[in-house]
Amino acid sequence: MTTSLLDVRRGSQTPRVSNYPTYDLSAAPEIIDLAASAGLHLDEWQQYVLTHGLGMHADGEYTARRVSCWVPRQNGKGAIIEALELAWLFLLDEELVIHSAHQHRTSKRAYARLEKYIRRTPAMFKRVRAFRQTNGEHEIELHDGRLLQYTTRSRTAVRGFSSPKLVLDEAQELTGEQIAAIVPTVSAMPNWQIWFFGTPPDDPAAWVYGLKEDGEAGRPRLAHFDWGTELVAEAAGTYEKAADIEVAYASNPALGGRIEVATVEDEYRPSGLGVKYPQERLGAWKPRALVGGGVIDPRVWAQLTDAESKRAGDVALAVDVTPLRDHASISMYGLRGDGLGHVQTVVYGEGVDWVVAKLLELRAVLDPIAIGLDPKGGAASLLGELEAVGIRPPEDAEHPVRGDLALPLVHEVAQGVGQFIDACRERKLRHVGQTELSSAVANAKTRPLADAVAWGRKQSDVDISPLVSVTLARWAYVTRIGVKPKAQELTGSLMA
Repeated sequence: MTTSLLDVRRGSQTPRVSNYPTYDLSAAPEIIDLAASAGLHLDEWQQYVLTHGLGMHADGEYTARRVSCWVPRQNGKGAIIEALELAWLFLLDEELVIHSAHQHRTSKRAYARLEKYIRRTPAMFKRVRAFRQTNGEHEIELHDGRLLQYTTRSRTAVRGFSSPKLVLDEAQELTGEQIAAIVPTVSAMPNWQIWFFGTPPDDPAAWVYGLKEDGEAGRPRLAHFDWGTELVAEAAGTYEKAADIEVAYASNPALGGRIEVATVEDEYRPSGLGVKYPQERLGAWKPRALVGGGVIDPRVWAQLTDAESKRAGDVALAVDVTPLRDHASISMYGLRGDGLGHVQTVVYGEGVDWVVAKLLELRAVLDPIAIGLDPKGGAASLLGELEAVGIRPPEDAEHPVRGDLALPLVHEVAQGVGQFIDACRERKLRHVGQTELSSAVANAKTRPLADAVAWGRKQSDVDISPLVSVTLARWAYVTRIGVKPKAQELTGSLMA
């Protein structure tokens, strides 16, 4: 990594992408002053986001109803959130402000930081009725009833509330279903704003790719600020190009301040972030999963996300192992209470030495109607070990018992894949939004099998074993739930 010898230098205080509606005046100066009175002194780049994100028409209406800010971790985006929330509570007198994060610990830390600023500012502290921490949720309530509420996102976390100001932290984890629950909370409110803060997602089919697309196109009523590099994460040559310290300065406004150059140099090395460096430190986005380019449309898959989905009755398990035996997946399928299918990768891990013990444990806990396994795939190498612990094909093929193996016949290979694709397209199943499974769905290709198709590992760019195992789990469920399997004549593979 090549470094500059300049004595004092800070990262870029303006983003690589900066699109925002024109405005007559900004609410930012008073908000910046209020933050300073609480001991929160904002960097130039933080003031930049507030100034343009809080632009208003002459009548006081915000020109940007949605504000999107993307900057690598540890640069200080939390300070922008804190300045906003202090202003909404103590300056602009909003009745209800909602702060939403993907993880509970993120909400908890944000609450603790704001409480600290308020407690050490007498003019603010005297207006507070209570700081509440109950049932995993956090609130700051003023004597006049104004409320800042911290929530951990779920399908229904903010449904039913009406709030004109929302902060969506960790926005890279947002799903289409969560947005459907969140956005109506502002729809009937005057002068509303939703602020999105995050870093590039791991899931190439994530909802925020649509926000990024609109932001870069300069859509009306949207302010979009992205410090991330234009380099493409995981693309050929990206890691080598990322060695230039100039790219780090352009992507990290706090570099040379709260982030030391030596720290960034260490992160680049294989013993640091390694190949993840472009995404984690430079804010590089992965290529978006092409809509319609794969067998299952990523946008459709995103719409099937339900973080609270769970099966309500019988379940089938399935296992898949990669050809090199470097990864394995155990997945499940069952029906939910509403009759929709539920698919989930139960365990995805390196190697295979853990698989037999985990299957034995899961069989004891879940009592599955069947355990799917492709006898021509990588998991075939486990058949002897499974036999030794009592997990085997039915002794009587016409009368299988619960927990027996289910092995696909040639024609059942195509049936299982085809039926899984149909279930997705017809919106007949739900998943919880797991990164490994979503990545497999976004990148999976098929191979010909007679007059139909099967999943093709050689044709796919990523490990698709999570997708193969959930497909096999669904096939095993459909095969064994109330239908006697036919005598096995010939087995085939779900994948090449």
